[in-house]
Amino acid sequence: MLLIFPSIEIQNNQCARQIRQAAGSPIAYPTDPVKMAVIWRGENARTLHVVDMDGVREGHILNAECICAMVQAVDIPIQVSGGLRTYEEIRDVLALGVYRVVIGTAATREPGLIERLVKEFGTRKIAIGIDSKNGKMWIEGGKVEADITPLEFAMVMKKVGVSRIVFSERNPQTNEHLLPIETLRELAMKTNARLTLWGGVNNYRDLVELQGCEKFGVDSVIIGKPLYENRFPCQALWRLNEQSLSDFGPTRRI
Repeated sequence: MLLIFPSIEIQNNQCARQIRQAAGSPIAYPTDPVKMAVIWRGENARTLHVVDMDGVREGHILNAECICAMVQAVDIPIQVSGGLRTYEEIRDVLALGVYRVVIGTAATREPGLIERLVKEFGTRKIAIGIDSKNGKMWIEGGKVEADITPLEFAMVMKKVGVSRIVFSERNPQTNEHLLPIETLRELAMKTNARLTLWGGVNNYRDLVELQGCEKFGVDSVIIGKPLYENRFPCQALWRLNEQSLSDFGPTRRI
């Protein structure tokens, strides 16, 4: 069974994306990321992926206090990405109680940093992010093409002890996330790493197709917009359930 990470994107300490209201629902979903984390937990999320969008833009974490509050609000692991470039910043984010960090740009520029982090914090805490387009890695929030292929980079990371890859592939024309089954299979088989797909699953059929990669080491997927647009059948029940709630406070915490 694939583990699903609902994604919460933070910008200026608020949610950058909200759940669309179900037809006829009076619920106005919160812009507070902490409340959004509680909602996802109430809908039985086993883990969350949090993106510091300001960090992606500026190259360093800018929503640490908000992330800390989210960690304290729910009883499930939280994975964080966005602007993690230095040892000190990664150390400090992990100290907030974050379960795992995903590092992309810094890993391409300083493989030795990743080796140090893996040795100090362990393989469970450190994942590398690979954003692929046109067969190349893209860094700096997807703005800069790196002169290395995803597989080449993954093999370098394998040598420094990385065992978790968060992979995304984008359409070069539209920049939309793709469902790269063959690429995932190749990465998993050649690196022996555990893989998380970021994006590319837009509906239940995509999820079923991705499940075919579990036997190769793909064990999880990060889903953002499709969850917020209620594209999965079970979400209709969640929306109906939420209409009977007066608030999204601690009672939603499981």
